Amino acid sequence: MAKKTVLKRLGAAASATVAALGMVLVLTPSAQADGEWCNNQTCIKTFDSGTYLGRVEVSVWTQNQAGTVNAKVWTTNGWSAWTHSEYVGAFRTYRGWVYPQRHFPNQTRLCAEGYKSGGKYGLPCVTLVG
Repeated sequence: MAKKTVLKRLGAAASATVAALGMVLVLTPSAQADGEWCNNQTCIKTFDSGTYLGRVEVSVWTQNQAGTVNAKVWTTNGWSAWTHSEYVGAFRTYRGWVYPQRHFPNQTRLCAEGYKSGGKYGLPCVTLVG
């Protein structure tokens, strides 16, 4: 009897996890034009429309702690790049750029993660739509 209860609970937990992940994918904004998307202290900004990305800007807010900041930008089809690393004072915004200069497949997700003194700060993502 206990085995069936455990299996039922595991099944319910797995179903809830799949449903939650599905909602995240559905609610992710689409980039049909240039724009800016933020999550916590990190923002990603595109300057091109559709599935072409020429330049991507990542900004990371340092809040009240200075530190060395950089960011990683990647897509779900395997492309990735790091921004330059820079020491940024407290209450300042770091800005870094990457230049993919390519077309990506429709529905590719573009993500960026900000790093400050070894810690991770924010993970904005956007879906590229052609």
